[in-house]
Amino acid sequence: MISSLHGTVLSTGADHVVIEVGGVGFFVFVPGDVAHTSRIGEQLRLHTSLIVREDALTLFGFTESVELEVFGHLLSVTGVGPKSALGVLGHLTVDQIAAAVADDDDAPFRRVSGIGPKTAKLIVVQLAGKLKAPSPRAADARTATATDVVTQLTAALVGLGWSEKVANEAATETADAASDADRQSVSALLRQALAALGPAKAGTPRG
Repeated sequence: MISSLHGTVLSTGADHVVIEVGGVGFFVFVPGDVAHTSRIGEQLRLHTSLIVREDALTLFGFTESVELEVFGHLLSVTGVGPKSALGVLGHLTVDQIAAAVADDDDAPFRRVSGIGPKTAKLIVVQLAGKLKAPSPRAADARTATATDVVTQLTAALVGLGWSEKVANEAATETADAASDADRQSVSALLRQALAALGPAKAGTPRG
């Protein structure tokens, strides 16, 4: 069993890195943020899980041991394979996963590519009581960030002529449905909100 790797990054892709350890290059599937931030020639340490199949041996790696632990829990859910579990950890933080399970909220999982409504519900049901609750600090940070994004997006929509009520409702719905990456960009959320509001021209108040 290969439980960890520490070596030099030889190459990267959208969903993987190749790490050289002792002259051997290991191809490891990783969350998107790890793949995007890894730099060729730099050192990288990963906590890994070796998935054995009849036709392949596949490595999955994470920078934090708690992510590897949650990866294992996700694999225990009916219908969740390694790639889907990796997708969940690439889309949501460990705290966000734990919070969604604790709140019996399958919506965050339904927004992950490859996770359907039935599987999303199974994740919440089958992981109940298995994950550590998110830290209060992390929960407060998520709430503050979400509130700030909604406020900025509402102001932008009002500036384009939408009523305060309609703007706030659209901003809240858009932020709730957006990916973590999109929440970092008000302009990206604004495009989504305008698309959801329909063909009415900006500057024409509604509601």
